[in-house]
Amino acid sequence: MVILARVVFAFIGALLGYSGSLLVLDTGALNGIIDGSYLVGLLVLGGVLVGLAVGPSLVHGLMIGTKKATQIVLKTPTHELVGGIIGLVSGWIIALVISIPLLRIPVLGDYAPIVLGILLGYLGAVVGVRKTEDLTGVFSRSDRARRGPRANSEATPKILDTSVIIDGRIADITKSGFLEGDLIVPAFVLEELQHIADSSDVLKRNRGRRGLDILNKIQKEPYCHVRIIEDGYNDFGEVDSKLVKLAKDINGKVVTNDYNLNKVCELHGVQVLNINELANSVKPVVLPGEELKVHVIKDGKEQGQGVGYLDDGTMIVVDGGRRYIGQTVAVLVTSVLQTAAGRMIFAKPKSMERAL
Repeated sequence: MVILARVVFAFIGALLGYSGSLLVLDTGALNGIIDGSYLVGLLVLGGVLVGLAVGPSLVHGLMIGTKKATQIVLKTPTHELVGGIIGLVSGWIIALVISIPLLRIPVLGDYAPIVLGILLGYLGAVVGVRKTEDLTGVFSRSDRARRGPRANSEATPKILDTSVIIDGRIADITKSGFLEGDLIVPAFVLEELQHIADSSDVLKRNRGRRGLDILNKIQKEPYCHVRIIEDGYNDFGEVDSKLVKLAKDINGKVVTNDYNLNKVCELHGVQVLNINELANSVKPVVLPGEELKVHVIKDGKEQGQGVGYLDDGTMIVVDGGRRYIGQTVAVLVTSVLQTAAGRMIFAKPKSMERAL
């Protein structure tokens, strides 16, 4: 490849040197100073040497550029490629229409079509790529409007945070049908997941891989539609700031179980769906005086207490339950305490009630 590049560019350099020497001879600028045949040979030789020197570098640069361009094209969704091509052609058509009156103006008319073609073509391509989703939404909404009022109802898109993907419960929630609309996974969330999955820490690496597996599982299910949005928020710093900006741009809701992100979204007026709040809301309501069966597994903080858990993870503190550790015992609820961390139930063994 290197030898071929040197030969091709040496030939091109020789042609350019020969053409340049003919132009110089036609002007007569060097008449009487240097012999014509000597000038031709000198410029041809110079062109050959330049071609031999820069040929491999230019070919290497072209190969790298072509490889990168191919990777970008392959990573870009098809609908964005189509939108970019349509935008590019539209920009060229507009540039052609605008430049027609300018052709009569001296000098300006020679360069206006080129400049306008570059500027408007680039602008059209960028707008076509960035607004493809909006145009698709316009056509889909009009299609739903033709099909009737039921199809016209459109759910708010839900933006998944990294923490909620790693948590894993989102897969069961979407399967249950409680989340309607598209599930949005931004590219910067995917990058954060991949970074966690590639971590040298075993725990973090397992969490990241679990998140990628959960996301892959959700994508393959027919009951929800997952959309990947390419990263266009590099100027907004942290992932939380990008999520807030994206939610505002698409009028979506952020799905998370991160307490800090929850508060940041509330400050910015962005709606939040917190998985932890949902889990606390669907826990069964227990009233004082109800009877439960609890498997006591360990000591409590106070003397004589035992601790057990319900199936949903709610902790039950059994007063006087220490002697029942390792046993399943019937208890009576005495009080229920709701904390920021969740719900805590206090109870006492039913046998103690009978004794009283």
